[in-house]
Amino acid sequence: MKATIKNLDNQDVGEIELSEGVFGLPARADLLHRMINWQLAKRRSGNHKTKGVSEISGTGKKPYRQKGTGRARQGSLRSPQFRGGAVIFGPVVRDHAHDLPKKVRKLALKTALSVKAQEGKLVVLDAATASTHKTKELAARLTQLGLTSALIIDGANLDTNFVRAANNIPLIDVLPEQGANVYDILRRDTLVLTRNAVEQLEARLK
Repeated sequence: MKATIKNLDNQDVGEIELSEGVFGLPARADLLHRMINWQLAKRRSGNHKTKGVSEISGTGKKPYRQKGTGRARQGSLRSPQFRGGAVIFGPVVRDHAHDLPKKVRKLALKTALSVKAQEGKLVVLDAATASTHKTKELAARLTQLGLTSALIIDGANLDTNFVRAANNIPLIDVLPEQGANVYDILRRDTLVLTRNAVEQLEARLK
C-alpha cells in the first residue's frame, strides 16, 4: 500500500510503499486487548501491603482470663477484630506481570499499526526536526497538520529540539522507534511515523 509523505508545513513531498505484512493485517481486538493488559500489568508497582498477625507490634499476652468475665474469649490484642490489629488475607508486595509469548507481542504491534492505517489515522512525515526548542512554533505547525492528539514515532535517534518543543504540548507524545508499543499507539487519535521510523519498524517486524 502507498502512503503520502508530508513535511511539517503540511506539504506533500513524496510517496512511500508500506509493507502489507506490517501495515495491512486485519484488526483483532482480542490481540490488542491481551497486549494492553500485559503492558499495564507489567507496569504496576505491586507495592501495596498490609500487616499480618506476626508483623503487628504489641504484646503476646492474653488480654484477660478465659472464663468468668462474660465476654468472648480472646487470645491476642493483635487479632483482626481489634482496632490496630492485623489484616487477614490482605495484599502483599508482588509482581503483577504475566507471560505473553514474543510472537503474540510482535503480532499485536503489527495489528495496532494496521488498525491506524485502515482508519486513515496514519500520517507519514519526512522528518521530525525543529530549528528551535520553543513550543509555540511547533504547536502551530502540528495544528496546521491537524494533529491535536498524536503519537509521533521517529527513528532510533530523536531530534533534541523537537522533543523539547513537543514536551509541553498536551496529548502529543514523541517516542523513538524502539519504544513503539500498542498502548501508546491506541491511546492517541493519530499515529505519526517519520520515514526513518517506517523503514526501521518494517525491518524489525517483517
